Amino acid sequence: MRASLDSTVEKVLVRILLVDDHEVVRRGVRALLEAQPGFSVCGEACDGRTAVELARLTTPDLVIMDIGLPLLNGTEATRRIVQKIPGVRVIILSMHHSEQLVREALSAGAAGYVLKSDAAKDLLAAIEAVRSGVPFYSALVAELTGALPEEGEELHGKVRSPLTPREREILQLLAEGCSNKDVALVLGISVKTAETHRARIMRKLQVDSLADLVRYAIRNGVIQA
Repeated sequence: MRASLDSTVEKVLVRILLVDDHEVVRRGVRALLEAQPGFSVCGEACDGRTAVELARLTTPDLVIMDIGLPLLNGTEATRRIVQKIPGVRVIILSMHHSEQLVREALSAGAAGYVLKSDAAKDLLAAIEAVRSGVPFYSALVAELTGALPEEGEELHGKVRSPLTPREREILQLLAEGCSNKDVALVLGISVKTAETHRARIMRKLQVDSLADLVRYAIRNGVIQA
């Protein structure tokens, strides 16, 4: 009878994947979570591509995701994880909170957005909220979400990206300094295909140089300056 009673009051274990390219941040968040009953960190990733693969392998209940990740940014990683794992919840944990980044993260399927500066007081509340199906935003982000236009509308004159998700992925790699050969190796495609994608991206964005691509990527939140 005692064992049966204990099992009924035991908290449900929530499996969490941590994604941030700074080890000190992952350590801090992990310590915060593991100090609470019912939370278990099932994996850590330092880039977006590893995050997607780890999510596929570990099927976490919750992902805490940075935005400014190498190889694949947090927005694109969120989109892929939400598509691949039914029921998973993603909370963005970032130092950035521009309208554009918030819009893109929510459109990708993020259930919450917490600023790193507010993590100590907001992160646990965010986890409990999104697990209950309620979106959670840090105060500054909440102010932005109230002002964001409806889906499909322009955001202060900025139209949606003309690039496909694959093209945005390649744009990020190029902006991070990858050559066409590097892009081909990372994505498992031919160098010729990588070259074709690069030419199409430059044509769509109406730019003539790699420097212009980098500026576009920074301006549109594909990479962080």
